[in-house]
Amino acid sequence: MKSYFRKEIDAIAGYTPGEQPKMSNLIKLNTNENPYPPSPQVMEVLRNFDPARLRRYPDPTADNLRDLFAASVNMKRENVIIGNGSDDLLTMIFRAFTSENLGVAVFEPTYSLYPVLAAMQAAPVTKIALDKETFAYPADAVKQAGNANLLIITRPNAPTGNAADKSLVRDICREFDGIVLIDEAYADFAGDNCAEFAAEFENVLVMRTFSKGSSMAGLRLGYAFGNAVLIDGLMKLKDSYNVDMLSQELAKANFLDAAYRKDCCARIIADREQLKKDLEKLGFKVVPSQANFLFAAPPDGDGAGCFKALRDEAVIVRYFPGEVTGKYLRITIGTPAENARLLEVLKKRFA
Repeated sequence: MKSYFRKEIDAIAGYTPGEQPKMSNLIKLNTNENPYPPSPQVMEVLRNFDPARLRRYPDPTADNLRDLFAASVNMKRENVIIGNGSDDLLTMIFRAFTSENLGVAVFEPTYSLYPVLAAMQAAPVTKIALDKETFAYPADAVKQAGNANLLIITRPNAPTGNAADKSLVRDICREFDGIVLIDEAYADFAGDNCAEFAAEFENVLVMRTFSKGSSMAGLRLGYAFGNAVLIDGLMKLKDSYNVDMLSQELAKANFLDAAYRKDCCARIIADREQLKKDLEKLGFKVVPSQANFLFAAPPDGDGAGCFKALRDEAVIVRYFPGEVTGKYLRITIGTPAENARLLEVLKKRFA
């Protein structure tokens, strides 16, 4: 059949989301979902929600949420945009700031959706390598980014879990002649964040998601904040009603229960540090993490073999082939019972 697609679409393989396997007794530690449910206030909203409201369109700009998120970072409504998950926001950002003449610079390894979105725009991608052993960020990142129009810093990084030094990020924001996007999907599990840079620099966007710390991956809601001029431009590119009415209500209830969210994240952080110690006792090399997962290399360096052995026991983690990443597994922090089952299987192979 003749292709009617643009040549760029024909050429790309597309993004591969984390597997959602269907198997019994599954221990699912592959997509960085929160092991705990969202706030009980979410269920309260569901109980009391009047379904007759669904015949009406939702607020197209989700202004109640914009006000709420803006206040949390000492900004204003015009500094915030809401998306159907952070991937929706990424699509807007790539459409706004990249093209065949406007490239993007990303660190490597990082979130594998970025190059796919660049390919859709026919935008050149400059990859800035992290240290192959420590995954540390290079001091000359701006120089390596060249004439890219968009530079993305995933902080903490995925899939490695480490976070770029905050002073380095500030220097990048100050020196880079283009848009700096700081993707803070895992900020709830980190020791600090870069929220203030969105107000400090006119070329900076900071993006967050409800999929990780807020336990609402199934809801699909994300937000970004930055200079009002940038937000206004992105508003031109979003779908008319990109966040549904129920999602807006549930997200608000969950966000307002900050104490519950903080408690869940603290439990995950504690379990992350314990799992790191347990893996190291088995001989794993574990990257210090600021996220809700660990990037860990088995003692024999055979990431693929370890991935398969776990899968055979219905324990699913994430494996990224590659010269550097192929030695590692990305392991989501689960409940204590799930983490214990992971270790039980690994001990059969390495103890």
